[in-house]
Amino acid sequence: MARQGEKKGFIARMLEGKERDEEYARSTLPTSRWSLFWDIFKGRFSKLVIVNLLMLIFCIPLVVVFFLRYSYIAVQGSTLPFSSFLGSGYAQAVNTIGLSEQMLNSTNMMFGLFLILVALIAGIGISGGMYVIRNMVWTEGIFVANDFWRGIKINIGVVLKSTLFYSIMLYLLFLAIGQSNLIIAVGAGNEVLFTISKVISYIAIGLFTLMYLWMLSMGGSYKLKFFQLLKNAFLMTFGLIFQNVFFVVLMAIPAILILLGSFFQIIGIIIMILFGLSYMLLVWLDYTQWAFDKFIETRREGGKVNRGIYSKVDRKGGAQSKAIQEYQQNLEEALSVKSDLSSRPIKPITDDLKVYELPDSFSREDLKKLRESKQMIVEDTQKYAQEHINDEKYVTYNAKFEEKEEEEKNNKDKKKSKKADSKASSDQKKEDK
Repeated sequence: MARQGEKKGFIARMLEGKERDEEYARSTLPTSRWSLFWDIFKGRFSKLVIVNLLMLIFCIPLVVVFFLRYSYIAVQGSTLPFSSFLGSGYAQAVNTIGLSEQMLNSTNMMFGLFLILVALIAGIGISGGMYVIRNMVWTEGIFVANDFWRGIKINIGVVLKSTLFYSIMLYLLFLAIGQSNLIIAVGAGNEVLFTISKVISYIAIGLFTLMYLWMLSMGGSYKLKFFQLLKNAFLMTFGLIFQNVFFVVLMAIPAILILLGSFFQIIGIIIMILFGLSYMLLVWLDYTQWAFDKFIETRREGGKVNRGIYSKVDRKGGAQSKAIQEYQQNLEEALSVKSDLSSRPIKPITDDLKVYELPDSFSREDLKKLRESKQMIVEDTQKYAQEHINDEKYVTYNAKFEEKEEEEKNNKDKKKSKKADSKASSDQKKEDK
């Protein structure tokens, strides 16, 4: 407990919480999904960083392809005649209408195939990371490296299928958007209709993103076939659309900072390198676990509800968490069983009595010395036990269990006596008949 009158700083209060009094353990137990998130974030931050770095290793090819695509577009933009001039101020007589859109289409078509491949590689890292973070949300003990590779073995199938489906849908939708931009630019179709198709495509990208996130969380928690997973993800996407949008925005904060550019971009990149991916998975898996508790676990037999959080039970002196109640119950059960170590004196190792060590080449005399040394230790231990058997702590401890054993014996004798009386009365009735 902190010394009386000692004032803690802001950072210390944020990390330690309330004063370490009798209510400290109770007050720090997570009792909601929000408090669980904060408890994991501040209590297992170093593990989140390690998991993030492991996932980033598998995301390196994805970052490289994005960088190459950006560089390719930049080079094309600087070399093609979009707004260049010839000679002393005369523009080139080249028709560039739709040229940039056509170039972007061909670039996306080429690099999109590579992006699908590297997205699958990134999915391998995600399969391990989400297993570790899911276990954090369930407040289970973890060994980051071991559980990361174990998570890859367990989740790689469902994650790669989900990632392949999502990547192909994004590839097709972005090609459709690029084609609409090209048609609008060259004036080859109805501009309003193709603008509407672009809007629909962007909405579809958002919906498929939500479905993909649900497929990851459900695939990591339940054994479902792919089409079952797809169906359930579709239902959860539309059934919780407003909550989904809120938590996607919340989890996407590091990416939003990067897109803002300038100083925010630097902060976003640092966050993404340190714990960005882990933060995203933690937010989403914590939220989806709430949804699983509400819509799945409560409706199936033997469902495990509120994993990782502890519901409060009202009592006169305040609120006691379920975890403390279980701890106290287990402690009482352990203390109700007589311990052989606590019921008798055990001599501490404080003298020079040792077991005789046999030499490499030993004789009968050596074996005799070995037996004698063991016998001396046994006798000395028994002597110590006899001398201290009447010590107060042993007498008090044994008396408590002797009373309990006597009560149990009396109860058994009473039950036997009742059975004997009942049998005798029944026999007597039979004889009377």
